[in-house]
Amino acid sequence: MGREIQAIKITGEDRRTYRAKLARSLDVFARMLRERLFDTGPALVGQEIELNLVDEQGAPSMRNADVLAAIADPAWATEVGQFNLEINVPPRQLCGDALADLEGEIRGSLNAGDDKARSAGSRLVMVGILPTLSKADVNADTLSASERYRVLNEQIFAARGEDMQIQIDGAEHLLTHADSITPEAACTSVQLHLQVSPDAFASYWNASQAVAAVQVALAANAPFLFGRQLWHETRITLFEQATDTRPDELKRQGVRPRVWFGERWITSVFDLFEENIQYFPALLPIVEDEDPQAVLERGECPLLAEMSLHNGTIYRWNRPVYAVAGGQPHLRVENRVLPAGPSVADVLANAAFYYGVVRVLAESERPIWTQLSFATAGENLHEAARNGLGAALYWPGLGEVGVAELVLRRLLPMAHDGLSRWGVNPAHAGRLLDIIEQRCLTGQNGAAWQIATVAGISERTAADRADALRQMTQRYIEHMHTNEPVHTWPS
Repeated sequence: MGREIQAIKITGEDRRTYRAKLARSLDVFARMLRERLFDTGPALVGQEIELNLVDEQGAPSMRNADVLAAIADPAWATEVGQFNLEINVPPRQLCGDALADLEGEIRGSLNAGDDKARSAGSRLVMVGILPTLSKADVNADTLSASERYRVLNEQIFAARGEDMQIQIDGAEHLLTHADSITPEAACTSVQLHLQVSPDAFASYWNASQAVAAVQVALAANAPFLFGRQLWHETRITLFEQATDTRPDELKRQGVRPRVWFGERWITSVFDLFEENIQYFPALLPIVEDEDPQAVLERGECPLLAEMSLHNGTIYRWNRPVYAVAGGQPHLRVENRVLPAGPSVADVLANAAFYYGVVRVLAESERPIWTQLSFATAGENLHEAARNGLGAALYWPGLGEVGVAELVLRRLLPMAHDGLSRWGVNPAHAGRLLDIIEQRCLTGQNGAAWQIATVAGISERTAADRADALRQMTQRYIEHMHTNEPVHTWPS
């Protein structure tokens, strides 16, 4: 959904035309799959990292336009809120020193970006939800100055017909309402991209779904929202509610949400794009001039812009991506469950764990998805988001098991094996996976550190919750810039 659009007025005829174009695009996509027209070269990986902007006091800084102008780099872009930015990391083959190179490049880009942000009175923060964010910071006036966010906001609320209700029961309770999609901006994540062949896509997507809960439990980094302590990874339930186009009546009828885990294991990438068109009305019915069938008949590669734009308004936790690079179409799994931060080392450790485990699960002779019900995989995700490293997840062969035990006994050896299969330098793989191991042994991820630090500040000082969150956020920023992994941070 990074594509910019022009101001539009959407009519019924626009929707009918768009629906017909989507159907034709899906037919062309099916033909491309049958005729094996996709890139099947070495797998490439990439990342998108969403960030928050804060002022000197650690409060949200609504200056993303100024900071983006100061950075002046096309790899950087706006996100939903004026206190958000995103950096896109160029794709590369996952082998050799790729992970170490990624870590160095991301650190360099973030340090340079932070220097530029300071010139605009701001700092960059990688965190799942900015702890100092208040309800007053998320409203229609704090949407980024981008036409696509304005139109998307209008269309979501037109479909819904009423304000959003956000209700979260965790360590504390939150009930609030929103008249814009800006609460979505509170959810800042890292998206991991993995290019795979059409034949392998279903296995990698299924594997990604199966391991999503473990990723969230290990990496949880969003325990506070609007001053309340809620889930360890509150971002999961907040994002599900903040982009929900369904009023209560449609929820009770079983209409599917746009932020969606899914409902079944798949046998082909086609299943996901077909579901998109079958189940979800268009939010942005913008029709391009391209005739995909004519383009294909000429021996060229169609962009399938309508299918891709529609896919970008359906927020699966593991999203299929169709894209064209250098005139060659390819497919990617976009893994969207991880929060941003805490440090770049932590971000790369999370990526290494995912890329390693998913490779082994996808290539297993007895696939995990033949032993685990899809509904249980979805339940695992919410259990992990609620309780982080304290979650108990169901895993085939172990039954209900604590996250640390599951990772240390089963998944960490898989991750080592998978990174070896990718050809990653074992020294780099070992360093990053040691971070995952130490998180399990210490019980400290980003969420645990935030909760303990706020509790410690509150016990030692007369600080109220807002001041404790501010002090914690300032300490967080200091630790983040050391690039020491969060399990080593003192609380």
